[in-house]
Amino acid sequence: MATQLPEGLATPALVVDLDVMTGNVTRMAEASRAGGFTLRPHAKSHKCAHIARLQLRSGARGLSVATISEAEAFARAGVDDLFIASPVWPDAGKAQRLRRLADGVALRVGVDSVAGARRLGDAVRGGARPVEALVEVDSGARRTGVPPQAAGEVGQAAAEAGLRVVGAFTFPGHGYGHAPEARERAARDEERALGEAAEALRDAGLEAGVLSGGSTPTVGRWRPGTVNELRPGVYVFNDATQLAIGTCAAGDLALAAVATVISVPAPDRFVLDVGSKVLGSDRSPWVRGRGLLPAFPEATITSLWEHHAVVRLPAGVRGPALGSTVAVVPSHVCTPVNLADELLVVQHGEVVDRWPVTARGANT
Repeated sequence: MATQLPEGLATPALVVDLDVMTGNVTRMAEASRAGGFTLRPHAKSHKCAHIARLQLRSGARGLSVATISEAEAFARAGVDDLFIASPVWPDAGKAQRLRRLADGVALRVGVDSVAGARRLGDAVRGGARPVEALVEVDSGARRTGVPPQAAGEVGQAAAEAGLRVVGAFTFPGHGYGHAPEARERAARDEERALGEAAEALRDAGLEAGVLSGGSTPTVGRWRPGTVNELRPGVYVFNDATQLAIGTCAAGDLALAAVATVISVPAPDRFVLDVGSKVLGSDRSPWVRGRGLLPAFPEATITSLWEHHAVVRLPAGVRGPALGSTVAVVPSHVCTPVNLADELLVVQHGEVVDRWPVTARGANT
């Protein structure tokens, strides 16, 4: 992080550098606008109403979310255009929640099967406002999504179930990788998949006006043309993985966990009061250890316990003093945010605000 750490913090705490984060949000909005893309950032990374409002003021059309409960949290915070960017299989309770959501916001939901489309259509039938659907296609991540050629069949089932089909979306998750070629390849795969999906939808007599893709690793690799909506999420804060794969620079890291050195049991080892219950347990194949210590780049977090991080130092490298505070940039920022009650907003070494994590734990 670029900012000086505030003094006297009760640790562990998640701190956000206001100037760096605002710069990240502004640059993404400007780049999307310049490229002719609609920006619909994924809010699962920050889960925070204050940041959502900043994104919307900067030009985002609406938000992407991962779950119904995230959508509910942001709807309560005043966001009125939401896309649940995942296939939803609604039970009776979720059906009721979806209808209630659709009554209050412009709601878009992902589908990736004929059965799922029919079930979603049944769930939201009778609502005051129509629910839009995007067919999810697999562009190479091998997670959710049908083959692009099957988009027409799924879209037709969605339309017959009463949903308004407006296009297709994909997640180019295979864009993570050290080499820029991985991000370039994922971006091109995304374009091909969405182009084929659009053709399949149109052949079925359906609309394909929204072709939504994008993730933080493929930032800067998009080309105007096929894709017209972008859904990056991690760019708001960035993290140690984004730095390691070259998506961001060190000066773009906007969030860190501040921890206290609570033990120095050996010259080559110290222990912080931040563990997996703050940093999360996600590991990255591109990050050495379990996070990044910007002030001690040669150090390695070798293990995380629930409330402890064990840090090793190379021979001859001096570590921090007992009782001092250290910033730790998480390997993957989304999990620590979800574990936190609030984000401490820092500017010029001072805490200037405290932002609740609006959608904390909203996983259903």
